[in-house]
Amino acid sequence: MEAITSLHDPLSGVVVVLLADFLRQHQGWGWLRLVAGANPYKEVPGLTMVKVMGSGHAGGFSLRPSATHQGLICTFSHLDLALKFLDSPVVQAYRSRARECWTGVMAVQSARGQWDKQAWQTSTPQALGESGHAAVLSAPTNSAPFAVLTRASIVPTKAMAFWRYAPAAQADLDQSPGCLLAMGLGEAPLVRQCTFSLWQDTASMLHYAHQGAHQVASAAAYKHQFFSESLFVRMQVLQMAGVWKGQPYRYPNTTEARASEGVDRFSEADAFTPEPSHV
Repeated sequence: MEAITSLHDPLSGVVVVLLADFLRQHQGWGWLRLVAGANPYKEVPGLTMVKVMGSGHAGGFSLRPSATHQGLICTFSHLDLALKFLDSPVVQAYRSRARECWTGVMAVQSARGQWDKQAWQTSTPQALGESGHAAVLSAPTNSAPFAVLTRASIVPTKAMAFWRYAPAAQADLDQSPGCLLAMGLGEAPLVRQCTFSLWQDTASMLHYAHQGAHQVASAAAYKHQFFSESLFVRMQVLQMAGVWKGQPYRYPNTTEARASEGVDRFSEADAFTPEPSHV
């Protein structure tokens, strides 16, 4: 197995995100995942980083914790190893205990900042392999979904000031046109926070980022230096599947035969559109 990346080394590869809303009878199992942290994943091939994270009420970004919502954020050295992880018993254990579960594999397009003093790098052709690299190059930029990951370590003495701005920004995110999915995550209560969001197009994401409550919160964070460390990552979705808040997701939109072959190539016909919800 390749060792998890040493502290301070830049992270390069592909990203896997898992979001889960556990069934009531499996809340205890989910709680044990948070307690165990990264320990159960030490032998996963190709894993370079893993974060087991809790969430706010209903999967949001709030002071009230959720008893059922969790997220798993991982980085892998190679796309093939990330896809094998999604088919592993580890991930199946989440799916079988969840009322809803969403998983995605993503290539890093751009990143700035650090997480635990580690910078992130753009996914390389070597990490993506031939099929994954072709997917990145050929995916139509005006219709392929992309994801944004933001995280911050909040200065403890400024946590209460930060949280005065957070709820309004989260409410705007949930209602923002073009935002297909959003979840608030946290490594530690109050001071180590993360947001994962999925977007239909760049214009929608920029409109949210530079308007309303989020713009006010960002300006306040910069002015008052709320964060001791922060990270912003934009990622292209290579593959995703699952259900979240009653909405089924699948990308690319392919036949079952093609899906069984893994990520190969993308076309306009594969452009993501959320499937109609039957929930």
